[in-house]
Amino acid sequence: VIVLFNSLDFAIFLPIVFLLYWFVAPKKLKLQNALLVLASYVFYGWWDWRFLSLIIFSTVVDYLVGQKLRVEEKQSKRKVLLSTSILVNLGFLGFFKYYNFFLENFVDAFSLFGMQINANSLNIILPVGISFYTFQTLSYTLDVFKKKIQPTKDFIAFSAFVCFFPQLVAGPIEKANILLPQMLSKRHFSFSQSKKGLFLIVYGFFKKLVIADNLAIIVDPYFSDITTNATNFNFTLLAVFFYSIQIYCDFSGYSDIAIGISKLFGFELMSNFKFPYFSRDIGEFWRRWHISLSTWFRDYLYIPLGGSKGSKWLSIRNIFIIFIVS
Repeated sequence: VIVLFNSLDFAIFLPIVFLLYWFVAPKKLKLQNALLVLASYVFYGWWDWRFLSLIIFSTVVDYLVGQKLRVEEKQSKRKVLLSTSILVNLGFLGFFKYYNFFLENFVDAFSLFGMQINANSLNIILPVGISFYTFQTLSYTLDVFKKKIQPTKDFIAFSAFVCFFPQLVAGPIEKANILLPQMLSKRHFSFSQSKKGLFLIVYGFFKKLVIADNLAIIVDPYFSDITTNATNFNFTLLAVFFYSIQIYCDFSGYSDIAIGISKLFGFELMSNFKFPYFSRDIGEFWRRWHISLSTWFRDYLYIPLGGSKGSKWLSIRNIFIIFIVS
C-alpha cells in the first residue's frame, strides 16, 4: 500500500509530487497547498478511499468551528463550539479504535460473575493515522478557543495542515501554531534544506529496513509462541532487548523519513525522538520518546488539569490521567 514509505508505489509517488510542487507551482502558494492536499488525499485514499470522508469531515467541522470562534465572544457559546469539535473528533477516534475493545472487556467482566451477555462485535477497520490527524486538528480548535492563534480563512491551507502526507499516518503530531503558519507562508526551494532532508530519509530507511526489519526476523517468532519460548530465560531477555531496539528503530525511522520528506517541500517538523534509551530516569525517557505526543498531552491536558502546581496528590492524579489517556 502507498501509506508505507518503503514501497514501490511511494518511490514513484514522491518524485512526481516533488516535481509538480517545485516546477509546476513554484510561485503560487495556493496552488502548492492545493497540490499538497490532492497528493495527501491520493496518498491516504490509496489505502482505502472510503476513510477520506473522515479526514474531510473533521477538516470541515474544525474549519467552521474556527470561523465561528473568530466572531463569537460569549463564553458559553464558545464552549459549545469547542465541545462540538472535541465530540466529533474524539467520537470518531473512540468508535473506530476502541468500540470492540470496550465491548469485549465489558462482556468478559460480567462473565467473571457468572453472567453471560451476548454482544456482537463489529467488523470495524481501524483507519490508518486517525489518532495523529485527530490530535493535530484538535490542537487548532483548542488554540483558537484559547485565543493563542487567529483562525485562518484559507480553507486550502488549513486542509493541507490537517492532511499533510509525510506525517499523516504516524506523526510527528504538529501543533497548529507551528505548522499552519508554514502552510500560509511562501516557500522557496533550498538546496541545503533538501540535502538535510535526504540525509534524514536515508538514515530513517537504514533504521527501518536494516535494523528494525532484520530484528523482526528474530523477535516475531519468539512472541508468536511465547508460552513455549518463555521457558528459555536467556532467550527471553534477548528477545525483549531486541524488541526494544526494533520498536525504536521502526518508529523513529519512520519519523526521520517524515521529517526528511517535509524538508524537501520546505517544511520544518519537530524532532520526535532524542535518544530515549540514554535517558537518566523514566521522566527523561518520557520527554524523549514520541516527543510530539507527550508534548501534546502536556500542553492540552496536563497543564489545563493543573500540572504540578497543586498538591502532591493532585500532581499524582494528573500524571495518572495522562498515562491512562496515553
